[in-house]
Amino acid sequence: MQKIFRIFLSLIMLCGYTNAIQAQEKNIADEVIWVVGDEAILKSQVEEQIKQLRAYNERIEGDPYCVVPENMAISKLYLNQAKIDSVTVSESEIRSIVEKRLGELITLFGSREKLEEYQNMSLTQIREFLTEMARENQIIKAMQENLTADVKVTPAEVRRYFSKLPEDSIPTVPMQVEVQLITIEPKISAEEEENLKSRLRDYTERINKGEVDFSTLAILYSEDVTTAKEGGELGYANKSSFTKPFADVAFGLTDPKKISKIVETEYGYHIIQLIDRRGDRVNARHILLRPQVAEKERQEALVRMDTLRSKIMSDSVTFEDVAMYYSQDKQSRNNFGLMINSRSFSGLSTKFEMQDLPQEIGIVVDKLKEGEISQPFSMKHPQNQRELVAMVKLKTRIPAHKATAKDDYEIMQEIVKNRKKGDLLKKWISDQQKKIYVHIKEGWHNCEFQYDGWVLQ
Repeated sequence: MQKIFRIFLSLIMLCGYTNAIQAQEKNIADEVIWVVGDEAILKSQVEEQIKQLRAYNERIEGDPYCVVPENMAISKLYLNQAKIDSVTVSESEIRSIVEKRLGELITLFGSREKLEEYQNMSLTQIREFLTEMARENQIIKAMQENLTADVKVTPAEVRRYFSKLPEDSIPTVPMQVEVQLITIEPKISAEEEENLKSRLRDYTERINKGEVDFSTLAILYSEDVTTAKEGGELGYANKSSFTKPFADVAFGLTDPKKISKIVETEYGYHIIQLIDRRGDRVNARHILLRPQVAEKERQEALVRMDTLRSKIMSDSVTFEDVAMYYSQDKQSRNNFGLMINSRSFSGLSTKFEMQDLPQEIGIVVDKLKEGEISQPFSMKHPQNQRELVAMVKLKTRIPAHKATAKDDYEIMQEIVKNRKKGDLLKKWISDQQKKIYVHIKEGWHNCEFQYDGWVLQ
């Protein structure tokens, strides 16, 4: 199946959507070439995708008039099953994807205005379409994960697979590092906390008096950059999409005219307004203010960290002990400071490729020798963006090398598991072809499809 949601695909779908709208406006007849269940695939959609793929020099294996509609049909099979299984996805993750892709598109075209001109759509319309596209792609991904959730791989299977690989097919593992981390979160002054709360109380009062809309204040002042552009709107999401303090208050709101009390989370301080409810999902908007660290508190934290470093360097205490007893990084603290790579195959690996490290840490680690400890430095927490003072130790640097079953078992295991998952998904698609109505217009089925079951013999 085609790679999901790359920039060129965003443009392809966006152009196809624009052309379909323009065709409707001009009463131009389109042609239904495939029907999958109750979903139609139009000739104009296929042709626009092919046009854009060629424009971006994307290679198509096979006849594009066969490959493109088949990939679209496969997507529709997943989406149809997702409806039946009531598969849901995180709206906050969708928002993050959309803003990232929208930024990439604006960069590609040079400006927001040029993007709007090229697509003949407003930025709001583009965002709405990208949101729906992202939602579908995330649903497909979730559906695939559900279907393959029970796939397991034994060590014997990994060994068998690895033993049969030709030498030139053995993957190369890029250079990896293991990093230990200690963090201290500088104190936030009582004055700063009270200042933020006072500002939020003022916003609430102005909204309640009818002087200004909540959304206007969110656009002007909210420090959640993703939602501020949308007037603070979060989109429909279930309770698990938010941190517990935020979710408890947001899902406790019943009156859209009422503003919540001030909510403190790891991200900062919020006020929330209910927009609407749909079953167990809520759409709300919020304003976030993040506390800022004063220079005095920052310097105090740096001095404290420097003192800890001096004790480690004089062998008074080990880096591991300092990490366990002083570090405020919850994930690594109980692992002797050793960072866990949540983006790894298992989600539990301690090995990082350099691009997988938080940027500030990666810059420091790149200059360290194995076993060396950095000077204290300031950084932003990767998730909540709170300011931290950190110190790292490069525990291990593993040079790039050909994978071995002994040293790189996790990588080899994932390769075998992905093969098994792929085989399972192929079988599922073949089974679905027998269960769901598929019609291909005459002249469009003389193809060497990836799956034989589209056309009944």
